[in-house]
Amino acid sequence: MDAHLLGAKTIFSYCGTSRTLHVCHFLYLSFQGCILIVLMFVPGYYVKVQILPMTERQRIVKLLRDCSRGLLLDQGRKVHAHAVKMGFSVDLIIHNDLIDMYGKCDELKMAHTIFDGMSEKNIVSWTSLMSSYVLQGDALASLSLFCQMGCSGIKPNEFTFSTNLKACGMIGIIKSGMQIHGLCSKTGFELVPIVANSIIDMYSKCGRVEEAAWLFENMPFRTLISWNIMFSVYNNGECGNEPFHLFQRMQEEEEIPDEYTFVSLMKACSVHGAICEGSQIHASLITRGLWISSRIILASSLVDLYVKCGQLADARKLFDEIALKNVICWTVMIVGYIQEGNLCDAMNLFDDFRKTEFQVDGFILSSLIGVIADFALLEQGKQFHSYILKLPSGLDISVANSVIDMYLKCGLLEEAKKCFDEMSNRSLVSWTVMIAGYGKYGYGEEAIWLFEQMELNMIYPDDVAYLAVLSACSHAGLIEECRHYFSILCVDNRIKPRVEHYACFVDLLGRGGYLEEAKNLIQSMPFEPTVEIWQTLLGACRVHRDLEMGREVGEILLRLDGDNHVNYVMLSNLYAEAGKWLECESIRKLMKCKGMKKEAGRSWIEIDKEVHFFYGGDDTHPLSEKIQKVLREMETRMKEKAGYANGVGFALHDIDEESKEDSLRVHSEKLAIGLALLCGKLEEFEVIRVFKNLRVCGDCHEFIKGLSKVLRKVFLVRDATRFHRFEDGICSCKDYW
Repeated sequence: MDAHLLGAKTIFSYCGTSRTLHVCHFLYLSFQGCILIVLMFVPGYYVKVQILPMTERQRIVKLLRDCSRGLLLDQGRKVHAHAVKMGFSVDLIIHNDLIDMYGKCDELKMAHTIFDGMSEKNIVSWTSLMSSYVLQGDALASLSLFCQMGCSGIKPNEFTFSTNLKACGMIGIIKSGMQIHGLCSKTGFELVPIVANSIIDMYSKCGRVEEAAWLFENMPFRTLISWNIMFSVYNNGECGNEPFHLFQRMQEEEEIPDEYTFVSLMKACSVHGAICEGSQIHASLITRGLWISSRIILASSLVDLYVKCGQLADARKLFDEIALKNVICWTVMIVGYIQEGNLCDAMNLFDDFRKTEFQVDGFILSSLIGVIADFALLEQGKQFHSYILKLPSGLDISVANSVIDMYLKCGLLEEAKKCFDEMSNRSLVSWTVMIAGYGKYGYGEEAIWLFEQMELNMIYPDDVAYLAVLSACSHAGLIEECRHYFSILCVDNRIKPRVEHYACFVDLLGRGGYLEEAKNLIQSMPFEPTVEIWQTLLGACRVHRDLEMGREVGEILLRLDGDNHVNYVMLSNLYAEAGKWLECESIRKLMKCKGMKKEAGRSWIEIDKEVHFFYGGDDTHPLSEKIQKVLREMETRMKEKAGYANGVGFALHDIDEESKEDSLRVHSEKLAIGLALLCGKLEEFEVIRVFKNLRVCGDCHEFIKGLSKVLRKVFLVRDATRFHRFEDGICSCKDYW
């Protein structure tokens, strides 16, 4: 018998001549259109059961609440029409239920219309409408209603306070949250658990972790919800080991954790990379008899933990054991492979995911396109783009932005521009990606024009957009334009300049030869200079062979970050190019003593949908000897026709000239180009695209310039900072990189 509980009342009554006070409970149960009333007297001397027909009003109330729970809008409208027809157009309880039903079904306008038309309102009316606004994400509307209710003379209850504390947390209005907290203290609601928990959560969402922790510690009694809220407080902030200490206290106070508690703990482990603690929690769940593979939320959190801690094999083993996977579980595993750079397993798992009943969402698509872009896998990128055009989520603006970024990173600027132009709606990210793309190709003036068009379209730049246009000016050598936008940024009250903005300007000034001005700019920054910005200036000192300033900046870098191999490499290169071989050797010996190694140069090229990777000095490729032979032949032709000479200044000083030339020939970008030449596919290549993880060196830059002239081919090289388009012996960077 499935009975529906409508309500319950407690009364006091005298029984018999003993004049003894007993508690009597009226239980109202609905069953098959009737109301079953059970009267029970404690200690049980008298039980009376009475069956009455369910009234039409009670039936309407029940139906409205069922529609509210099931989000059944169409059925709810029919019940509403029936209620009006039956004459319940002024019934307070039915109106309250209508507000709740329409609010939960995202029909806020109708909910507010009913509310405004009520001749009588009680606390439930106000709170129902407030809850509806909060549920649909309009926190300000709820807070506005809360103020109006205060003027109406109706006193808030615990649910009113809880709802509006949540509203304050949603939008981070700490001042309003503190005022509501004050009202709770004055009225005694601060001691009610639901309100106390909401206050703690509000302070957490507003970034006030200390206040939240203080309230938690001073609660007269705590519920499991209180503990779980504190876990979320510590997970949202940078609180170190506090979640683990909290769990230990929880066990000491014999509070039994639930699934949410363990999910919060695993999130803390993920953030801190605490694989040891995470494994212990996993073991604890097993010993508690929890069948994890059937608890999808727990299982997804564990998969995420192993992925974040780099334990992909363990994550995959657990993933395969889960009987009913949800979309979160699939996403975590696929993105885990992507972040590891394992595109093959990511794509295979993605193919399996496509066969499930789940819709492929924009997050997975953007993540996959992102890794394709990072490795510049053009053919896969084109195929993937064709696939996502057939999906509803392929229309997401985040996916469109990722596609533009992919084409830009693969060297297809025109294709990226075409996708950008075809977008019906563009976000700030869309504009910023395109501006940054133009900048990396050296098209500074085009980037500036696009930045101005963005502002004309009433899209206001943020700090990232300013960084994109400043970077574009830097890559193109546009000093005055960079001064202009940097000065605008500094007076824009909406945005605070970051060290990255200063670094762009310093880079441009430095490469333009304004070393003293660049140094003064660093020293005048409103915050402490970072290692990266000093590295930028040191790079400029190397370009202009300013040994004195370079030595000074190098000393600063070694003092700030003496364990960073990049600083030693840059300083040794400065000394090498200045011919200071003793000082260069001293720096290299110091690196060796500290066990440091220079980051290996790596280049890759895609031929016939297969990606070939090369490292500097690599001879492991099966065609290595033939590649070397082709490169020697190209050098000979270039010396005869283009006057090319090896930049032996980029080689070690303590080997003979022939060995220097040999050492330059095994730079990774040359090896990649050598493979393309060896494959005899030149007539099929419209553009030969090579990608490198570091900046291209001076000798390779000259080599590819000469090669483009001799072979009459276009070479596009993407290095760590920009694109170089080599055509007819000229580079798009104008030798300014």
